[in-house]
Amino acid sequence: MKNIVVLVSGGGTNLQALIDAQNSGEIKNGRISCVISSNPDAYAIKRAEKNSIPVRIIPRKEYSDSVTYSKAILEALREEKADLIVLAGFMTILDECVTREYDYRIINVHPSLIPSFCGEGFYGLRVHRAVLEYGVKVSGATIHFVNEKADAGAIILQDTVKVEKEDTPESLQKKIMENVEWKILPKAVSLFCQDRIEIVDGKAYIKQGD
Repeated sequence: MKNIVVLVSGGGTNLQALIDAQNSGEIKNGRISCVISSNPDAYAIKRAEKNSIPVRIIPRKEYSDSVTYSKAILEALREEKADLIVLAGFMTILDECVTREYDYRIINVHPSLIPSFCGEGFYGLRVHRAVLEYGVKVSGATIHFVNEKADAGAIILQDTVKVEKEDTPESLQKKIMENVEWKILPKAVSLFCQDRIEIVDGKAYIKQGD
C-alpha cells in the first residue's frame, strides 16, 4: 500500500475528488496518508479532517525563499514516507531539491492540454482566459510528472472538453474540473500505485492491467 501525500493551498476540490475516489475503492494499492497545506486557512484542511486524514500545515509566508521552504517540505515528505506526492492546487513552485529526490514520484494537474497554455504564469483562470482569447475548439486538463521546469514533466493522462462560443473563463474552468480533472487525477494516482506507469526515454506510458 503506497503512501500518497497531497499538497494543497486552497479550496481542495481536487483533493476531494481523490478522497471520494479512495472512499469508493477507485484508488488501488494506495491511500492518502497525509495532506500538507501551505496556507493555514485553506478549506482543503477541513476536507482532510472530515475524512480523518492527518494534516500538516507548513505556511509559505514563514519562509524567506522557495529553497528554505522546499527543504521544510522535503523533510516532511521524508517523515511521512511519501511514495507519491500529488500537487492539488498547490501554489508554490518547489525547488529542485524536492523534484530530484522524488523524480517521477510527484504529479500535478494542469488545466490545459500541455504543451499549450502552460509554463510560468499560466495558472487558474489565466489559462482559460488565454484559451478563449486564442479561439481553440477543444481544451482540457493534463496530469503530468513534475520536474524542475514548470509544466514540462512527462505527460501521464489527458482528456478534453469542447470550447463553446458562450464559454467564459469561469464556465470553462468549471467544465474542465468537473468533466476532466476530477476523473483523470484519481485514475493517474491509481495507475501509479499499481506500478502501471512506465517511463521510456523520458515519456510516460500506461502498462496494461491484469
